Amino acid sequence: MTDTYRTVAGRASRAFEVRGSEFVGHVSPAESVEAAESFVAEIESEHADATHNVPAYRVRADPFREYSSDDGEPSGSAGKPALNVLQGEEVENVACVVTRYYGGTNLGYGGLVRAYSRAVSEALDAAGIVEERPHARLSITTEYDDSGTVRGIIESSGAEFDADYGEQVRFDARVPIQEAEELRDRLRGATSGRVGIE
Repeated sequence: MTDTYRTVAGRASRAFEVRGSEFVGHVSPAESVEAAESFVAEIESEHADATHNVPAYRVRADPFREYSSDDGEPSGSAGKPALNVLQGEEVENVACVVTRYYGGTNLGYGGLVRAYSRAVSEALDAAGIVEERPHARLSITTEYDDSGTVRGIIESSGAEFDADYGEQVRFDARVPIQEAEELRDRLRGATSGRVGIE
């Protein structure tokens, strides 16, 4: 799982109406099953008054995880079409929820399939699809004496990071998996092994 993969650039939502029913497609990046389920729960909570909140996600876990639910819609008319769009676009580490506010007119099985598919497709378009490399998260702790050196190495690697200056200095870095081992080696070498890396 070190190869590049397609995912969404960020969160997005798109809404439209079909014969009085409002559909809102929501998508979000999700690097774990927990993140995907947390996003689904967040949307369900925000739209607790909706008739349906239909979730689907694809996550590069071990093993690879795919999930969808019809959330009360006729079997196979909502969750599977939503998941099919994610599969068709070959996106991974993505969660989506389609919120439906019922408008009084039944859309029929085919109408539901089209509406749920469209909601996910439009939300993906709005979010934008990007190529991503798998990342490792490193928690790096060091004494203040070494913190400037450590920060310089992390910055020069181009890794995204947050710094926390407490009793010790902690850097939480997000590094492409292929580059993580080299970064660990550089940090240990520059500090004579005084740096802590988890």
